[in-house]
Amino acid sequence: MEHLMENQGILFFVFLLYALHYVHGDLSYSVQEEMKRGSVIGNIAKDLGLRLDILSARKARIETEENQRRYCEVNLKSGELIVSERIDREEQCGEKPSCVLKFELLLESPLELHRVSLQIQDINDNAPSFPTDIIKLEISESAAKGARYRVNAAHDSDVGQNAIQSYTLQRNNHFILNLQTTSAGSKYGELVLEKELDREEQQQIRLLLTALDGGTPQRSGTVVIDVTVLDANDNAPVFSQAVYEARLPENSPLKTHVITVSATDADEGVNGDVTYELSRMSDKSRNMFSLDGQTGEIFVAGNIDFEEDSKYEMFVEAKDGYGLSSDSKVIISITDINDNAPVIVLKSLTAPIPENVPPGTEVGLINVQDRDSEKNKQVRCYIQQMVPFKLIPSIKNYYSLVTTDKLDREEVTDYNITITASDTGSPPLSSLKTIQVSVADVNDNQPVFEEQSYSSYVPENNKPGHSLCSVKAHDPDWRQNGTVIYSLLPGEVNGAPVSSYLSVNGDTGVIQSVRSFDYEHFKVYVMARDNGSPPLSSNVTVSVFITDVNDNTPQILYPAPEGNSFMTELVPKAAQGGSLVSKVIAVDGDSGQNAWLSYQIIKSTDPGLFKIDLHSGEIRTQRDISDSDNMKQNIVVSVKDNGQPSLSATCSMFLLISDNLAEVPELKDMAYEDSSSKLTSYLIIALVSVSTFFLTFIIIILGLRFCRRRKPRLLFDGAVAIPSSYLPPNYADVDGTGTLRSTCHYDAYLTTGSRTSDFKFLTSYNDNTLAVYHCNAFVNTIPFNLN
Repeated sequence: MEHLMENQGILFFVFLLYALHYVHGDLSYSVQEEMKRGSVIGNIAKDLGLRLDILSARKARIETEENQRRYCEVNLKSGELIVSERIDREEQCGEKPSCVLKFELLLESPLELHRVSLQIQDINDNAPSFPTDIIKLEISESAAKGARYRVNAAHDSDVGQNAIQSYTLQRNNHFILNLQTTSAGSKYGELVLEKELDREEQQQIRLLLTALDGGTPQRSGTVVIDVTVLDANDNAPVFSQAVYEARLPENSPLKTHVITVSATDADEGVNGDVTYELSRMSDKSRNMFSLDGQTGEIFVAGNIDFEEDSKYEMFVEAKDGYGLSSDSKVIISITDINDNAPVIVLKSLTAPIPENVPPGTEVGLINVQDRDSEKNKQVRCYIQQMVPFKLIPSIKNYYSLVTTDKLDREEVTDYNITITASDTGSPPLSSLKTIQVSVADVNDNQPVFEEQSYSSYVPENNKPGHSLCSVKAHDPDWRQNGTVIYSLLPGEVNGAPVSSYLSVNGDTGVIQSVRSFDYEHFKVYVMARDNGSPPLSSNVTVSVFITDVNDNTPQILYPAPEGNSFMTELVPKAAQGGSLVSKVIAVDGDSGQNAWLSYQIIKSTDPGLFKIDLHSGEIRTQRDISDSDNMKQNIVVSVKDNGQPSLSATCSMFLLISDNLAEVPELKDMAYEDSSSKLTSYLIIALVSVSTFFLTFIIIILGLRFCRRRKPRLLFDGAVAIPSSYLPPNYADVDGTGTLRSTCHYDAYLTTGSRTSDFKFLTSYNDNTLAVYHCNAFVNTIPFNLN
């Protein structure tokens, strides 16, 4: 038990802390009823000590319970509390001596609650009135002097000084008025018999009774009292109880029996017959109950609602057959039943909520109202869903809606929060209310590219405006925070601004060339920036590869290409299989696979004698040289690149199988015999076109050769490259006389691709030889051309 009491104390302390956090004190004002709209009640800003701009920014406003009219409001421009609707005190509070309307003043950011009490001051806007225009009394002539007869009181809806303060009776010979006050403070009048009645003298007496209030200006109401003088009858009805009390559940159906009053009369016959009627009751009570005049039974005649009125008071008057009467008070208490489910009212909501608010942020204020009473009014409010929100109790059934975790709009944009309120009645009643909480986007995500890097392959010689590639970045933020704009980061490519090479579409991310590219490779950086505040960005690398176009034919450097000249190589007769004979050298102006060259012998005198390496272009023997092999060997080599489509070039090479120059035949006889050869066709065309020049040229050459018969007959139709290693180191005199003992060394200098061959004849290696026999050294250049 002690532990339970301790827990309850802790809970009460926590609740008190929340209450102190939200409720900052009461504000009390008073205003007269029936004030015009816009009338000033008080100044909220001054009373709270807030500036007008803060009051407006915090959205100060008056909140009321469900279905309750809002009679006042806050003027945010002036900070004043003003009347917003007509206030009728009698409508709001009836005859209650004090009339107080209660509201809540709500301020946001942060949430703050003030209770406002508005005292409604009564004005004298209602005149006293009697239930009927004529009051009938029947009094026996035997009535003694001083006999008292109570008159139905007048009713005035006003209270206090504005209520009925006095009665006056028109002057007459038999009655005076005696003013009485009830325990509740209301006043009524009694007729006091001052002079005995005589039926034979006067059977009917008419009196005028006036009720006066105490307001300014004073108001009054009158009623006529008709007194009928009867024969002797000296007993008035007597009630069994001075006060009758009954309890009635609310929502009781019509004609439900409430209570029975009973009065008896000691007289006999007609004089002892008693009838009942209701008197001195409010208009509301008159509409709720009815009285059987013969039996004294009171029944339900209207909708009994505890929340409207929990107690009714009235008087029942009993009269006998001759008008003598008495009255008794009836009090009917209404008991509450749990007939009202809690009503959930959203008083305030921050909408939308920025997604970066920390946990524990107050975003809304919930009020739960239950019109029932006692335990039927006790309400528990909670959220069943798994959402990052919870309800924290405040005061007077107020709950604060706060965040419990971080929000992320990119994951959840809206929360539909279902709030359940349940009372503790029997049976308990509950209600649900779903509120939508929207999450506002904050620029907390930078654009993210779909790829970590981009590569673009562009053929060289492209046209300006050619689309290279497209970059794409996504930003999960909303609207302008998620709008991505692309741009090139400043930089240089080969010393020029990157903008002179490429451009990027800011909306689509499409990258285009600004100019035509040569074969090259460069990198640029593209930035994706969102439109938030502040903006966030990210960069990505774009590698641009200019792909080579196979637009260059392989260029043969050695030997000279076909159609220009013939190249001759000497092959020793002792060459074995696999010996290096020569090498075809070629280059390609393209790059990559377009520059990968392959070599192939497409024609040869002896297909089985020589081979060429596919990749290096080296020409080697496939087998040993034999005596049966033709001395003159002609091969045609094709050099092809690896492009698509591939391009190729061809060259011809003449190989002489010989160990010395003396065995070398005239090269003019080595013309390739294949009439279909492309080289032969070119030669024939060239010979025909310059036949005259060649005839003259050949005659001159033959003359020179005749004069120099002692020299080796080496005639070249093209540039002949004879390596010195193929020539014997020492030669006898060329005339073959054998008289010269000295020897001469001959070096042949042949230039690759040249149209001339240079022979050097150097001095003798024997210093003892006579000068007359010395071989003169000279350089003789003999140009040859097949054309």
